Amino acid sequence: QVQLVESGGGLVQAGGSLRLSCAASGRTSRRYAMGWFRQAPGKEREFVAAISWSGGEAYYAASVSGRFTISRDNAKNTVYLQMNSLKPEDTAVFYCAATYTIQMRTTAHEYDYWGQGTQVTVSS
Repeated sequence: QVQLVESGGGLVQAGGSLRLSCAASGRTSRRYAMGWFRQAPGKEREFVAAISWSGGEAYYAASVSGRFTISRDNAKNTVYLQMNSLKPEDTAVFYCAATYTIQMRTTAHEYDYWGQGTQVTVSS
């Protein structure tokens, strides 16, 4: 199993930036793809970004493409989400997720392990 802990959330003004981190522990010797999802109040959880095991492939939701960047440091068992040009509609709880596959996945049901979430609030 993999345990995931997110950090880096907070309150930021529109146009600002935040960097989320997700640290993995446990059975990290196996290769695993990572993803970020978010859930706003009253809405379903939605895909944000995904990255392959190697970090060579990444994919983004249309709503964040060009503003967010996902990356990973396998030596540190950590994945990052750099969020720039934040908008009030980005306000949500952000979750990282992992699955034991080398290829990235873009739907929630394809992930086996989830973090507890970190709150991101963007004020207008």
